[in-house]
Amino acid sequence: MRLVVIVGLIAGFAQCSRIDGNTPQAGKVPMSRMIREVNLKADLVPRGRHGRKVVRPMKPRYITIHSTQNYSADAWQHSKALKNGALRAPKRPGGNRIGYLIWHFTVDDRVALQHLPVYEQGEHADFNGPGNRLSIGIEMCEHRGSNRSVTIERTAKLAAVLMKRHDIPLRNVVPHYHWPRRGASPPNKNCPHFLLDHGRPGKKWRWFLSRVKHHYQRLP
Repeated sequence: MRLVVIVGLIAGFAQCSRIDGNTPQAGKVPMSRMIREVNLKADLVPRGRHGRKVVRPMKPRYITIHSTQNYSADAWQHSKALKNGALRAPKRPGGNRIGYLIWHFTVDDRVALQHLPVYEQGEHADFNGPGNRLSIGIEMCEHRGSNRSVTIERTAKLAAVLMKRHDIPLRNVVPHYHWPRRGASPPNKNCPHFLLDHGRPGKKWRWFLSRVKHHYQRLP
């Protein structure tokens, strides 16, 4: 069936297809159904190119939530930029390690795209710190005309799926703000800005975590 083919393409999610056909527990939905709700698709940066020219293994322990603050690009346009090597960053000791930005997923109000296997480190959080070494990076789009509420809900579902697949606790779903960036001013970035209160996690962030928890509890 087509769903199994799509899920099999998503790096790190190949085993999800085995859930199809199982009878869900009362009030629960199969992971395969939630992946359909997320509309998760693979659009990986080719191995050995740009942000994947250096492959560093990772066992994910955190999920880091970002917002793009790019008001003119949707998920597909961000994916194209990553695959074309357009998102450069200065490579320096204690800073960006490869000269490119790279993260794992980009979400908008229509789709969630995967750019990097979840078992590879990205360059999206805190240079050579634990945010890059141990966390899955998710960017939320905010291009003009998009539905932010739908994007946030899709992101919450994706985070719930990743928590379930990788045994990541809710307390380890964190904003980019969580990871201080050595040498940057301010060190803790106001990101994702629309889920922070006055640049810090507060009521809005707790609300977002409640949505992640809700979808996590839907999974068997």
